[in-house]
Amino acid sequence: MNLTVRDVRPDDAEAVVAILNPIIETGLYTVFDAPVTVEAERAYIESLPERSIFLVAAGKSGEEPEEVVGFQSMEPFAAYTGAFAHVGVLGTYVSLRHRRLGVARALFQRSFQEARRKGYEKIFTFVRADNPAALAAYLAQGFTTIGTAGRQAKIRGRYIDEILIEKFL
Repeated sequence: MNLTVRDVRPDDAEAVVAILNPIIETGLYTVFDAPVTVEAERAYIESLPERSIFLVAAGKSGEEPEEVVGFQSMEPFAAYTGAFAHVGVLGTYVSLRHRRLGVARALFQRSFQEARRKGYEKIFTFVRADNPAALAAYLAQGFTTIGTAGRQAKIRGRYIDEILIEKFL
C-alpha cells in the first residue's frame, strides 16, 4: 500500500470518525467509551491549538481511490503550567482493516519530525495493558515502559490497567 502522511484537514473528519468509532465499538483498543460525531470531530480539528500535531495516513491500493487509513494526534501534556511545555501526549489509531501494513510506522516517522519542529523533547502516552500489539508498536519506535497505572480505566464495567510509556526526542 502506498501511503501519504499529511496534516489533517476539516474535511477529513468523516474519515477519522470512520476509523475511530469501530475501534471504540470493540471496547478493546482504546479508553474512549462513546462514539464521536463527525460534527464534533470537525469542530475539534478546526480548533486545534498551534502546537498540536494531527496527521492522517492516506493509502491507495491498486485502482482503488485513496482513503484515510490511520491517524495520529499529539497535544501538549498540560496547559496549566509551562513546566511541561516540552512534553506531548500522543494517540495512534489505525483502521481495523489496515493493521500491520506499516501505517503506524509511517505516522510515527512524520510525528517525530513535527514534534521536534514544534519544540517537543519528549512524548508520553498510555497504552491499555490488554493491548500487546499496540504496546509492541510503540516499543518498536523507541518508547520505553515507565510504569503501570492499575485500574486506570473502567470500560463496560471492567477495570483496565494502562502502561505508561515515553520517548525522548
